[in-house]
Amino acid sequence: MSETPLLTATNLNVTLSGRRVLQDVSLSLTEAHLVALVGPNGAGKTTLLRALAGLQVSTGHIAVAGTPLADLSLRERAKRFGYLPQGHLVHWPLVAKDVVALGRYPHGGTDPARLAPADEAAVQRAMQATDTLGFADRPVTELSGGERSRVALARVLAVEAPIVFADEPTASLDPRYQLDVMVNLRRTANGGVLVIVVTHDLSLAARFADTVLVMSNGRLVAQGTPTEALSDVTLADVFRVSTLRTTHGDQAVIIPWAGV
Repeated sequence: MSETPLLTATNLNVTLSGRRVLQDVSLSLTEAHLVALVGPNGAGKTTLLRALAGLQVSTGHIAVAGTPLADLSLRERAKRFGYLPQGHLVHWPLVAKDVVALGRYPHGGTDPARLAPADEAAVQRAMQATDTLGFADRPVTELSGGERSRVALARVLAVEAPIVFADEPTASLDPRYQLDVMVNLRRTANGGVLVIVVTHDLSLAARFADTVLVMSNGRLVAQGTPTEALSDVTLADVFRVSTLRTTHGDQAVIIPWAGV
């Protein structure tokens, strides 16, 4: 895999309602990595994700594979980024496969009922990866929360973008579905995609991520491997917790244990 940065940001700042919510954030991320973005509520995680995707006005410089984000058209941005927002709710009784097919819109697949062969194949791959083919013809409004979350993830994967942003994709899911989502995102990263996941679950971040970015008060205060970024000092300073640490196989296990 190439170590040339796929996504870079330099001195990124965002001001909302007169308040600086993102302050001088710089990062450089490569393909085939799963990056966990963690931090307390209000740290600026979602704002950073939206700024990187070009969905939030910011100052500073963002580049995708060396091309300034500002030079990319909206369609080109939509091809480069798959974005899964918080909640990812669908309120219309579309069948699951049609929801997933919406991911092909940037490529010209505007009618789910008349997809080109390449678009149809991308939808099939995404649904197979997320184990959603079994309810492809069911309305999403009739699916369980875990099933809907997998359909939402399949829609993002159907874009087949080199960069995937997922904002708290495991929120409100039971442990089984949390693991399913993270395994799917890990597999996506292993396939060459840069995946950036916002999560409050330090255990999931430590287990699945290659790199962890820690935010506090709009600043990036730590980054590195899970062991490096989620050090005792950082967790005490940022999250006000102590932890239990162990390993399982080659994976780090970090369990928040007590307030400090």
